[in-house]
Amino acid sequence: MKILVRAPNWIGDSLLAVPALQSLSQNYPESEVWVAAKDWVKDLFISFPFISGIIPLADRADLKTLRSTAQKLKGEAFDTGLLLTNSFGSALLFALARIPNRWGYATDGRRFLLTRGVAPHAPGKTVHQARFYLDLVSALDMTTLAPALSFPLGEEEVHGAKELLASLGISPGPPLIILNPGGYFGSAKRWPPERFGALAALLQEREQAQVVIVGSQSEAPLAELIVDALVTKPVILTGRTSLRQLAAVISLADLFVTNDSGPMHLANALGTPVLALFGPTDPEATAPFQEPSAYLHKAPPCWPCAYRDCPIDHLCMESISPEEVYDLSRKWLPS
Repeated sequence: MKILVRAPNWIGDSLLAVPALQSLSQNYPESEVWVAAKDWVKDLFISFPFISGIIPLADRADLKTLRSTAQKLKGEAFDTGLLLTNSFGSALLFALARIPNRWGYATDGRRFLLTRGVAPHAPGKTVHQARFYLDLVSALDMTTLAPALSFPLGEEEVHGAKELLASLGISPGPPLIILNPGGYFGSAKRWPPERFGALAALLQEREQAQVVIVGSQSEAPLAELIVDALVTKPVILTGRTSLRQLAAVISLADLFVTNDSGPMHLANALGTPVLALFGPTDPEATAPFQEPSAYLHKAPPCWPCAYRDCPIDHLCMESISPEEVYDLSRKWLPS
């Protein structure tokens, strides 16, 4: 059997879906498991040997693109499609591609497009996103593995990251702390950059830490705000790495301090200690899934919310102080 899995659209969700993908592969060991993924997440799946192939999906959502993509998938002659996305459009794509078996959660009015539809979780029930994907596999009468995140890297990738850091003045010995001040969803999920700057100063002064700032190109202004406030300037890698290069750099860190974001889950899958700062979102659903990790979360009366930009006082994030983040970080730093 040839199985196509429609991967989630975001880095963090795709990583949290890997245990479900691995469980699927273990249940159908003689089958080929392929992944259809957006361009910005597809390189994540290169790491996993149980994935037979990757089909990149265009970012455009117009009817012409939908039809041409469906025709491409039809030519691959998939027997079964598993939808880890919840949208109507992803189910329509698999139906237009004439994939005979189409499995997924019966959400977004797409039940009639599925050959096996699974009822979503009851409203108000919060489950971690990794278990959300595993629950779908389980409901399809498959055995699921004990959930654990991983992200294998090649020796050349890690060696390249070491060379990159060395070229930027990062040396072995002093603690390497990576700060991730961004977050694609919007400013509501971001700890203020001046707080990241204050934390960086504490880490430099008290731990002689080497600080590196990462993120996408669009988040470069956040990095500049952090650097401007510091006497010892951190290394800025914002917008300067590919996804896999970012993973290799993160794998070398002693600690990754981050907002709720895709790179947070990437660091967690790599086994790098993660300290996550949560604001409007629910840690029960998206916190780092496994050790070594911790998170800080303050819940004001307006929490939770779905605002991209806080219309009030951003108290959920403003309530987290640099001193308490530093104090919690010390558990992973040399004494």
